This record gives sequence, structure tokens and C-alpha cells, in this order.
Amino acid sequence: MKTTFDVIIIGAGAAGMMCAAQAGKRGKSALLIEHYRKLGEKIRISGGGRCNFTNLNTQPTSFISTNPHFCRSALARYTPQDFIKLVDSHAIKWHEKTLGQLFCDDSAVQIIDMLKTECDRAHVELRMNCAVSTVSRTNERYKVSTVQGDFTAPALIVATGGLAVPKIGATPFGYKIAEQFGLKIVPPRAALVPLSFDPASLAQYGDLSGMSLDAEVSCHDGHFREALLLTHRGLSGPSILQISSYWQNGSPRDPIHINLLPDPAVLEWLTEQRGAKIQFSNLLAERLPRRFAQQWCEAHQLNKAAIQLSDKAFAGALDQLQDWQVKPSGTLGYNKAEVTLGGVDTHALSSKTMQANDVPGLFFIGEVVDVTGHLGGFNFQWAWASAVAAGQAL
Repeated sequence: MKTTFDVIIIGAGAAGMMCAAQAGKRGKSALLIEHYRKLGEKIRISGGGRCNFTNLNTQPTSFISTNPHFCRSALARYTPQDFIKLVDSHAIKWHEKTLGQLFCDDSAVQIIDMLKTECDRAHVELRMNCAVSTVSRTNERYKVSTVQGDFTAPALIVATGGLAVPKIGATPFGYKIAEQFGLKIVPPRAALVPLSFDPASLAQYGDLSGMSLDAEVSCHDGHFREALLLTHRGLSGPSILQISSYWQNGSPRDPIHINLLPDPAVLEWLTEQRGAKIQFSNLLAERLPRRFAQQWCEAHQLNKAAIQLSDKAFAGALDQLQDWQVKPSGTLGYNKAEVTLGGVDTHALSSKTMQANDVPGLFFIGEVVDVTGHLGGFNFQWAWASAVAAGQAL
């Protein structure tokens, strides 16, 4: 059994497989280690099983980091078009949904198979069900001790992902390696995750589970117009998943701001109804789901007023509809999160190579790094771009 390699990659997810293939193509002997029993499981469950593998609108502003310019170099050198060429070369059919999101026509398994094929062509050695016990560095070589034996290499690439979806193998192992070698960790948190209502809001809206609304949601620097979904525990849907990262970057006492009238035509129509002799909830129900309109008006004490609201009360109601302030009690945690916010502090890494500045031969790529994309394929694009950056630096 071969035990010495040019590079060892820990984690056979999106970034790990992509990086291993890159290294192998450059003539490097690469060992890819995966502690879980299945390959690329997070790819398989992504995008409703069809893998939202990139986004045509990828740009640095689509990512959150304490070092916001860090992602620029890697993203510029490996673009969505580059990954599309790879997908096309494997004859995988794909389609564009809204906002530049690209999905497989058939199955996310095609992306896993594509990456595995690329690794096989590059003669990457893969070890599955291979838990790592310790990592050490002696005489400029890394020693990785596993349940399948010890392996050494002058380069070690950590692609172990974040903490999201622990049931498919997510662990903090990558953070522990970083800390072992003196790198700081930006505290990780669940991201792209549903938010839970406070008890009062839950009592008011908890029975509307499954109801979807067009909404514009904002908090701090985040601003998104996408669907909002009411659940039995709080709020979800694309707009809420997006804003969850920004809400957590501030004080937990901060509200999120929801505009329930994002369509100017609807706002104009409602404004024209001022003075109408109709209960406001009934008027609102002509443009929003009736049960939501009724319960929202009850919560804002608009059904206790006279049938015809005064001009002032009518204007106030429209203002509240455009700025419904909700203070979440928290998130639904890593089990419901799509990715992890935070991770290895990028101030300690080279933006060109992903290598630790003060630890030669040690690299971090993908979700384990403090670079978190918006919803819609951006996190996969970061996985591909950071993996290529590291793989080509060997």
C-alpha cells in the first residue's frame, strides 16, 4: 500500500474532489481521504436533488466574509463559464432557473460522477470510510494518521466543509486542524437557514404554515426580493435564507424588515383604494392570501377600527405593510442550514493559493474557509474556484 504522496486532501466533497483532480492533472500524486461512507453527499442533496452547481451572476459582492476582498482572486481565475465547460465536456444537460442559477436537468449524482471521473483520470487515490485521528508536521512533511494507516506528503489540503447538515457527516475537524497550526477561526454559525418566530409571532402566524408571499426582506447590508415562506416554527423561503446570514452578523435583538408590498403596481392599487368603505383586511385580501391578511390586520389592530379607515390610519397601515419588523428568536440550526457562516480566518491565507501564510504546505479550501455565498449556486462556485486555486499552486 502506497503511503507517501505529493499532496493529501482531507474531505471528498465538492472542493476536495475538484482540488484532487487538479493536482493529479498537474502530475502530482494525490491522496483523497473521506471519513464518510458516501462520496459527495452534500452535492447529492443540493438543489432539490439537481445540484445548483453555479450562478452566472457570481461576483465578490455575492459573498460574506470578515475579509470581503479575499475571494476576488480565485473567483476571477475560475469562473462559472469555466465550470460550465467542464459540465458540458461530460455531456451533462443543464438549465437556468431564476437569477442566474444553473441546475442539472437530471440529477445531482451526475456532478458527483463527473468529479469522480476527473479524479480517476488524474490517478487520484481515494480512501473512503477513512477517519483521520491525528495530523502532524515533521521535517516539512505532513503525517495524517487514519483508521487505514499513516500517510505522508509535503502538502496538506483541508476541504472538510463546515458544520451544516451533521447527519451526512459534517464535523468541526477542519477548524481543529487550523487551530492546531495557529490559525484563527471566525466563530461558525448556521447560514442560509430558516428563522424561528418569537412566542408572540408564533401564536399569531404559526397556523399559516406553508403559505408563500412575494416579499422584499432586508437587514443591515442584506437586501433580497424573493419568496417568503411561513412555517409552523417561523419564516423560511429564499428571501429568509438569504437574510439569515446578515441578521446573524448584527445584534440578535435587531429586527428583519419585510416589505409585503414589493410590487409597485400593488402598492399603487392599494393607495387608490383610500376612502373605500371596506374593512382593510378584506381589501388587503384582494392582493395577499386572505388568511394572512386577516391575521396580519388582527396583529396590528386594524380590524378593531371602523370599516373605513381614516386617511392617516390608512397611510399608517401601508407603511407598516412595507416595513413589517420581525425579531426572530433564533435560527433552526445546523440541521436545517445549507452552509456555515465563518470558518478559517482568511487573513491568515493567501488569496491566490489558499495556503496558510505562516505554515508552508497547508491549504484550506471550500466551506471550511470564512467565505460564505448567497443562496443560488454561489457556494459551489466558491468550492470550485478555491479548489482550483490550491490545486494549481502545488
